[in-house]
Amino acid sequence: MEMVEILKALGDETRMRIINLIKGEPLCVCEIQEILGVSQSNTSRHLIKLKNAKLIQGEKQAQWVYYGLNEVTFQKHGFLSEILKDFDQCAEMQKDLEKLNELVEKGITCNDLILKANQ
Repeated sequence: MEMVEILKALGDETRMRIINLIKGEPLCVCEIQEILGVSQSNTSRHLIKLKNAKLIQGEKQAQWVYYGLNEVTFQKHGFLSEILKDFDQCAEMQKDLEKLNELVEKGITCNDLILKANQ
């Protein structure tokens, strides 16, 4: 029933936006949270559902966990790559990528985002 879990996980707009963000590079929770404008707990819940469906995987680096696509799952299920191509047509997902580019261009780090959240 792996296919059912994958489709359920993709049946939520926020989870699709997360997949769109991390398709280019792994991101940590605070970066995803900042871009999507959702709480840390909400972001974590969505990441857990994506991880349980084996769509993403996390890699711990120092105190942060960076989430990226699970390439094995995307290779196993070719339709997922086709879905990613369709994300390019969504205006909201394009705005998310623009926000990500702004963070990168400004050199904003996870530490900066944590400090901002605690103010």
